[in-house]
Amino acid sequence: MAESGGDAGFNSKNVALRAQKKVLSRMSTRKVAKSFMDDTTADLMDNLYRIARNHSGNKREAEKVMKDAVKIVVKIGILFRNEQFSQEELRIANDFVRRFRNLAMTVVSFYEVDFTYDKMFLLRSLAECREMLHRLVRNHLTEKSHGRIDHVFDFFGDGAFLDAVFQRESPHRKQLGLIVKDLHTLMDEVEPAQT
Repeated sequence: MAESGGDAGFNSKNVALRAQKKVLSRMSTRKVAKSFMDDTTADLMDNLYRIARNHSGNKREAEKVMKDAVKIVVKIGILFRNEQFSQEELRIANDFVRRFRNLAMTVVSFYEVDFTYDKMFLLRSLAECREMLHRLVRNHLTEKSHGRIDHVFDFFGDGAFLDAVFQRESPHRKQLGLIVKDLHTLMDEVEPAQT
């Protein structure tokens, strides 16, 4: 039965989804983020924060880039949980997961196998992941969220940052080792989806 009057445009599911995204965009501290992710992912994010802070020498910038990363991850999770993605977008999401998993395995390899670091390969992989993420959320998130994606990828995809992290005598070696340990755990727990 069709609704009459001014209610025709109201959709409670859309309102709830917008409210969830808005509330979570205001609550993106690391402590709050830990309530939305498992311990291994939270530890990985904390170590990424430490590397970002130590590399940049700017606590505020490191916090901002990690908050932006958390906001994007949580918003995509909300969209996925609420079945907002089309079949084409789900295909993009699966491709992104596979590509990101390959990127994670590459990071592990660069850490564990001496003299394998290839900055250009990492830069290309990160650029491909960024582009896929933008395509995935194009119809769902605001320009501000797209800016957050760019901020995260600009920071972690900076050649000087990558060189500093992966150089043999890196001051970030300890944190990178902890990240690699967490990546091993996450890759063992999560198998890529089959399409």
